Amino acid sequence: MSTAAPLETSIFTVDGLRCAGCIAKLEKGLPEISGVTSARVNFTSKRVRIEHAANVADEDLQAAIGRLGFSAQPFVGESEASANRESRMLMTALAVAGFAAMNVMLLSVSIWSGADGATRTLFHWLSAAIALPAVAYAGRPFFGSAWGALRHGRTNMDVPISIGVILTLSMSLYETVIGGAHAYFDGVTMLLFFLLAGRFLDSAMRVRAADGVAALMRRVPSEVLVRRPDGSTEQRFAAELAPGMRLLIAAGERIGADGVVEAGHSSVDRSLVTGESVAEAVTVGDSVLAGTINLSGPLTVRVTAAGEATIVADIARLMETATQGKSRYVRIADRASQLYAPAVHTLAALSLVGWLIAGAGLHQALTIAVAVLIITCPCALGLAVPIAQVVAAGALMRVGILLKDGSALERLAVADTVLLDKTGTVTLGHVVPLGGMPADHKERGVLLALAEASRHPLAMALSDALARDGTVAAVVSDLVEYPGLGVEARFAGAVVRLGRPDWVGSVEDSAHVATAFRLGTGPVHVVTFGDALRPDAVAAIERLRAEGFAPRLLSGDAAAVVETIGDTLGIDGSARMDPADKCHIVDDFTARGRKVLMVGDGLNDGPAMKRAFVAMAPSSGTDVSQLVADLVFFGDKLMPVPIAVAAARGTMRVVRQNFALAIGYNVLAVPLAIAGQVTPLIAALAMSGSSLIVVANALRLRGVAR
Repeated sequence: MSTAAPLETSIFTVDGLRCAGCIAKLEKGLPEISGVTSARVNFTSKRVRIEHAANVADEDLQAAIGRLGFSAQPFVGESEASANRESRMLMTALAVAGFAAMNVMLLSVSIWSGADGATRTLFHWLSAAIALPAVAYAGRPFFGSAWGALRHGRTNMDVPISIGVILTLSMSLYETVIGGAHAYFDGVTMLLFFLLAGRFLDSAMRVRAADGVAALMRRVPSEVLVRRPDGSTEQRFAAELAPGMRLLIAAGERIGADGVVEAGHSSVDRSLVTGESVAEAVTVGDSVLAGTINLSGPLTVRVTAAGEATIVADIARLMETATQGKSRYVRIADRASQLYAPAVHTLAALSLVGWLIAGAGLHQALTIAVAVLIITCPCALGLAVPIAQVVAAGALMRVGILLKDGSALERLAVADTVLLDKTGTVTLGHVVPLGGMPADHKERGVLLALAEASRHPLAMALSDALARDGTVAAVVSDLVEYPGLGVEARFAGAVVRLGRPDWVGSVEDSAHVATAFRLGTGPVHVVTFGDALRPDAVAAIERLRAEGFAPRLLSGDAAAVVETIGDTLGIDGSARMDPADKCHIVDDFTARGRKVLMVGDGLNDGPAMKRAFVAMAPSSGTDVSQLVADLVFFGDKLMPVPIAVAAARGTMRVVRQNFALAIGYNVLAVPLAIAGQVTPLIAALAMSGSSLIVVANALRLRGVAR
């Protein structure tokens, strides 16, 4: 029995990606190469991720991308310079085209005002002298891309644009040489100016839309203070950190690696990772994450993961692929863009021939054909889905929801049934005090001192709850822990105890898990424990109802526990459920035509989540649940579930609007161009405007996650 050879992943930055047709060429062309299993393009970051056998070299892949008509370089990491290179190049070309257009327009005013004979010819030659070098320089983004495609027997959207510009310039130069009355140097320079303006704004808006992804890794400090084994300290680059090293984090500094607090008490702003604005208290034994901010006190942190192994790096990698899922809308746009090149060239040729047959002159027929070439660009259609997914993914990330697959938004938007796991999903998944703690500050301080002295789970839960409330431990003496009973000490001459209720002095028989505390001869405080609901669980369930759902609870716990939680939330629940039972319920709903959203956190939820139409998991869940989930949410709240549903529905509304805008533009513009009612200049304005409208409409999604 043979085993498949391990696959490797190579990432390349690709120049010349302009539309969904370009994406389709790479994603279909690269897997035809022996040893390549898949290729996935990220249009926003202009990168292609290739899965291939180990014997396929990066140089071979780079050459294959070149044969498809694109220039590519191995991706070596994001940098500010590379991120802005395209925008700077387009801005320079735009400035040159704008300067030339203004000067040529001034000369054209004189011709429009009635200049004739030798004066008109002189102004045409002066316009040509300005326009020719300006077009040669400012047109490079289009000419280079078009030539690269044609050289490899392919086409892209820059081919008809380049043909249109060159034809218009050639017609104008011909008219100038023969002393004709019509030259379009003003039109061709303005044409380039508006095309470049549209492309520059598109580039800038896409960078802005993806700001949440690119900025993640820049939040991790580049240098950190490390304590050596001999007690001395040194500054080291974060990239040099390794598990086991100890970091010294001053108040106000960002943490440079994932780790565990070994000394100190502080509050940490985890909003970068969790979306929670409230700072979380941390003490010895608590975990901290790279990129989060230490707010109030110095900490010593033992590194558990650094660099590419941190949680923030994982999020960045997942966000990198978040918009690459092939939803139905993406597939429609891909197919439409693939038909673009043959259709538009055929349409332009038919327009030229038709007008010549109708008796128009060659000059007029060519002008109409050029307008048809330019106005039919499918940029808006190609951008309709990717830009909406990118903006929505960024909006969700800012509130602590990680979108792992862009196509999940489409599925989440049409989900009509919600199944919720109980433990760790609707509840916090760990023991917390429910009631019974003393209200007196002195007693709470003594209680914290006893709780910190024990590693019993209930004592640790008490210690954590009191520390988060800002309680300061009192000073106790003669501390002794009696196994199986509890902890005893002396405070101000009195005996204090924390432990088993009957040992401390309670005669009550609590139905809950409980421990007891007593200071001297004072009252016995019986502290009860349980798995508390997430703090906003009731509000989250109400919002799910407002979205049209009837949530249902699934749990492996006893019926009494599930019934209590269900009554609190006002929803039905099923108890004593094993993984097969949960799968059966998902399958039953699916068989009835329902689209199930399964939210779970445990290993036992994985099979049901995999079978569900779409799945979500909290970041506190197991690796299995997070692996099969389409979305992962951070923090202690349940509200991200209805927020994600509302955001998905809002995103799909915008996608449909973008499709309507893109299709409507072509329905209106193409007949006008064929009818000769659109000049090349107006065609350029219309084409650029349609793309910008689609991008601007998608940017409304920046506030969709509310």
